[in-house]
Amino acid sequence: MELHGGLPRQAPGSDATTRHLLSLCGPLPERPRVLDLGCGPGRSALLLAAEAGGAGGAEVTAVDLHRPFLDELATAARSRGLAGRVRTVRADMGALPFPDGSFDLIWAEGSAYVIGFDRALAEWKRLLAPGGTLVLTECEWTVEDPSAGARAFWDPQVALRSTARDVAAAQAAGYRVRGVHLLPDSDWAEYYGPLAERVRTVDASTPARAAARDWTRAELDVRERHGHEYGYTGFVLSPVTAGDSGGDGGRWTARPEAEADRAAVRAVNLAAFDTPLEADLVDALRADASWLPGLSYVAEGPDGSVAAHALLTRCEVDGVPALALAPVAADPALQRSGAGSAVVRALLAAARERGEALVLVLGHPAYYPRFGFVPASRFGIRAPFEVPDGAMMALVLDDGVPVPSGTVEYPDPFGV
Repeated sequence: MELHGGLPRQAPGSDATTRHLLSLCGPLPERPRVLDLGCGPGRSALLLAAEAGGAGGAEVTAVDLHRPFLDELATAARSRGLAGRVRTVRADMGALPFPDGSFDLIWAEGSAYVIGFDRALAEWKRLLAPGGTLVLTECEWTVEDPSAGARAFWDPQVALRSTARDVAAAQAAGYRVRGVHLLPDSDWAEYYGPLAERVRTVDASTPARAAARDWTRAELDVRERHGHEYGYTGFVLSPVTAGDSGGDGGRWTARPEAEADRAAVRAVNLAAFDTPLEADLVDALRADASWLPGLSYVAEGPDGSVAAHALLTRCEVDGVPALALAPVAADPALQRSGAGSAVVRALLAAARERGEALVLVLGHPAYYPRFGFVPASRFGIRAPFEVPDGAMMALVLDDGVPVPSGTVEYPDPFGV
């Protein structure tokens, strides 16, 4: 750890990324109880103490095994007037000494790998209070077939997975995925820039110091040569509790549409959008070969009325079958009620059960990541027209099926 002492970060990250992940958490208590695990010198802990929750900030318990990091954090907290909001605890993140339900927010940037992603999901959940949120970042493959050079470095250390597999692991562990965020290259530069300078000047007079220097040089080199093949991804997760319909409340029942629902489905789409184009698209798709019976879903309220609608139809990527999610509509009077999220989750689950492998959506990049969608550009998938990179998104339902790359080919009723 001597090589890393005094550096601002111990993993890729930035204040901007911390703030973005915090924004995906949704509303927090006025003075949330935050647990920062593997806090290092405390860059995230200090920001959370100052900015999480209401105007009073958060109460942060910062955990690390390396006492010099904790001392550095305590000094920084005092200098910023945050000493009353930051408490340092020397502890093992795999054997945490806190009672169940102690925290509203658990934060782990670049540290979950120490005990493993799956173990972190399982063991840290008990510490969350009702309605709590877990935020962690994990290093992942960002290409389907990593090179031998990249694997030679990473495989002996940690078994990297794809975002799709980590999303599936989170869902299997009983979490709702509220957000997914790939850290930008600048976050790696913020970590590796100071580290590279330290490597150039470090005292390597002992075998241990020389070994640490050489290993870090290898890490920097593999990033330079293979950095496009892996990256850090942030996950914002909330435990799914009994009676919680995917985290959207138990108010909405989602089911395949019946013939009797057609008028209500059209009415919801007409109400949800400024023009009749989406409602007309649904009607046109019903008569098209791309229509897949059982993949048009509605959410109904307690009175049986249709509150939301979502549709999957057949599309292709470079000739390989996939699904297009469009449109998704909710009654404007019921937006932000969870009806739209409930129907999308149920529809995606139905597609997975049918053995479908890939879903594509063109939509708001702040909304669809909660379902596990990531930028389609990660897989080399692009829209047939110019769109912002974050707007064209993909969700891999079956990680055992190769993900195609190329241009999305929509059914004729889409008119593209």
